[in-house]
This record gives sequence, C-alpha cells and structure tokens, in this order.
Amino acid sequence: MYMTFKGVRDAFILALGDLIFLYGALWMTLFVRYGGLPDEKILDAHLIPFSTLFVIWIIVFYIAGLYERPILALRVNVSALIFETHIVNSALSLAFFYFIPLFSISPKTNLVIFLFISLIALLGWRAASYWLLRSREPAPAFLIASGDEMRELRDEVNKDARRRIRFVSSVDLEKIGGVDLQNDIVGTVYSEEVKVVVVDLHHKNIKDLLPHLYNLIFSNVRFVDMQRLYEEFFRRVPLSALQYNWFLENISSAPKNSYEIVKRVIDMVVGFILGTVSLLFYPFLAFFIWMEDKGPIFFSQERVGKKNVPFVLHKFRTMDLEGERTTKVGGFLRSLHLDEIPQLWSVVRGDLSLIGPRPEMVEMVKGYEKGVPYYNIRHLIKPGLSGWAQLYADNPPKFTMSAERTAHKLSYDLYYIKNRSLFLDLQVALKTVKHLLMNKGK
Repeated sequence: MYMTFKGVRDAFILALGDLIFLYGALWMTLFVRYGGLPDEKILDAHLIPFSTLFVIWIIVFYIAGLYERPILALRVNVSALIFETHIVNSALSLAFFYFIPLFSISPKTNLVIFLFISLIALLGWRAASYWLLRSREPAPAFLIASGDEMRELRDEVNKDARRRIRFVSSVDLEKIGGVDLQNDIVGTVYSEEVKVVVVDLHHKNIKDLLPHLYNLIFSNVRFVDMQRLYEEFFRRVPLSALQYNWFLENISSAPKNSYEIVKRVIDMVVGFILGTVSLLFYPFLAFFIWMEDKGPIFFSQERVGKKNVPFVLHKFRTMDLEGERTTKVGGFLRSLHLDEIPQLWSVVRGDLSLIGPRPEMVEMVKGYEKGVPYYNIRHLIKPGLSGWAQLYADNPPKFTMSAERTAHKLSYDLYYIKNRSLFLDLQVALKTVKHLLMNKGK
C-alpha cells in the first residue's frame, strides 16, 4: 500500500522523538530541582524507574492513536489529544511510583515537576514534528467506488491539503455504464500522473473495469482496497460492504480459543476485584437513592446476550418511581456511570464481558432484527460493559428506536467483532478510562 512505508517511518520518528523529549524533560526536571547539572548518583536513581515509565507512556500514546496516519497527516486536535493522554499517563505515573516500592523515587516533588515539563516538551515536539514530517505535496489518487461511503472518504481525504494523498478524480460504480473506461479512467490516471488508485473491488459492477486496471500495474500505479482504507480512516465497516459474502470472509462463528480463554480469565479477575472494591460505595449510593423517593435501590431489566440468550442486567435505579424522568441522584450517578457498577457481577458470572457490544433490550432487538440488516450478528459474541461503538458512534439511540442510527452503530460493532483481540480490548479499556476521566462516556 502506498502509505505503509511512510506511515511506519513517520510513526517511528514520532515515537523516537517522544522518547528523546521525555528523557530531555527528565534531565531538565533534575536540573531545576537540584539547581544545576545532576550528578551520576541522582541520574542513576531516576533513570531506571523513569525508563520503565516511558515505555508505558509510549504504549499509551500508541493506543490513544498518536501514531496513526490521520494524526501523522493532520495537526487537528493533536494538542488536545496529547493533553488528554497526559492526564491518563499522569495517573499511571502516580500509581507507578506510589504503589510499586521497587520503583519509588524520593522526593515525589520530582514527579510533579516532570509531569509539567514533559507536557510542555511533548506539545513543542509535536508542533515541530508537523513541519518535519508533512508531505511537500500529496500524491494524486483516483477513487473508484459508490454511494455515501465514497463521498465520505473523498471528502475526508480532500478536506485538508496535508493528507498524503489527494483524490484528483473519482468514478461512481453505480454509473459506470456511461463512463468511457479507457479515456475517463485510464486517460485520467496518465494525464494527472496518478500514483494511487483506491477501488471497491467487491462492487458488483467492477468486473468490466478490472482488465483496464490490471494494465496500470505496469505503470507503477498502486492499488488500495477502498473498504480497507475506509476502515482505517473511520474505524468502522462501510455499510455498503455488508453482503453475505462479506460475513463469510470476515466473520467466523468459530471461537478464537486462546483469546476467549484469556479474556474470560481477565473478566473474572478484574470484574471480581473491581466488584469487591465497589461494595464500599453500595451503602452510600443506596442511602441517597432511597432518600430521594423511598423507592427501590436497584433496577433490573432483561437484555439480549451472546447467541440471543436473554439475561437480567442490574443497575442502580436512576429513574423516578413512574419511570418517566431521571431523579437528581440518578442524574449524578449517570454522569459518572456509577449506576452501572452492579454490572461488574454480571461480568464475573459470565453474562457480560468487560469489553464487547453493549447489550440491548429484548423488545428493541426484535425491532432492529426486522429493520436493520444483519443486526443479529452482534450477538455472535458476548456483550460488554464498554465497547468500540460506545466510544465512537455518534449519537447512538438509547431509549428510543432508530434504525438509521442503529445501523451506523452496528458498523462500529462489526469493526470490533471482525478485529477483536486482546490488544483491541486494551485500546477500548484505556480509552474508556480516558472518556470517564474527561466525562465523555456515551
């Protein structure tokens, strides 16, 4: 793929720069703290623990997306993303040095100074790296696809000149009958010196075009699958790609044995630890819920789980006794997601996983299975406390049914089901923590 080498190269440069500036921030911290050049003893006392910490930081940066192609190509919201990621890393650093005696440093003031200096250093480095890594001119590209996804991808790529490719022309495969294949496509490729052709190879109308595209290989034109590029940009599956053959190629009902076993162990261990710790809050939450209207503490509802098997999901009650409005206490609980604490025990029991598509109500599932194509595929795996769609889907329906918004949400669920792994689960977990800290949970 055209961007692969440059993307890997630039990601490596960014990561290396991050490390250099982190070590620079550490040296500056010691200089400020001790009023001069740090001696060998002071350096040795800080180098090993901070080096271990820097590895964790780089992993968090990667999970947060700071080395992804959209970040490499654009400077949009990078500063905000670095700041948000710095909050997560600061929390990890505090836990690292306060709760792991082996890596403890003294005094702790050094850590506070370092967190401030490192933030300034990283922001400065990323501002400089934009000018260092930006392409002088994006490579001309040709887009051959159809529908809303084609227009969405074209607009996303072309809306900023700092992208690595720029679509100079496009052809709608739904209107291929009126296109002069040789002149309108091949001729344009040569006249515009196109280096990359992004094409929907799964479209029903692509067959007649393939011989013409084949000949372009000998002109060093690179081909990129449109559906794959769309997934990379938007982190969801294009809905136009959803046909039976897509599911046969990409989704399998056969379990990923090692992944499923490890994931279940993690669910039980983490769910039990968090569930046990959360019991400390139960008396206080129960008291405030009961004091507002003397009603029940918990709310229970049947949801659809793996393989369409229903289970009962428990929450702290947030609605009034008539179920018509959110109570004052309930609004507070929802804002911090404290109403979902009892679901940790559903994770321990095995009804839920920590990570997976959010479970829907039984009646809504019946409606969506009729109105949203392939909706039932999301029940192929166990639902979760948090999920890919919960983090990224815009305006997902919650209490009312919407086939259109649910189809959009399904495209994210399918991305997760297709690509699920322990690493992707870790991404969701860390980003969920970030969203909760920033009060952005959906």
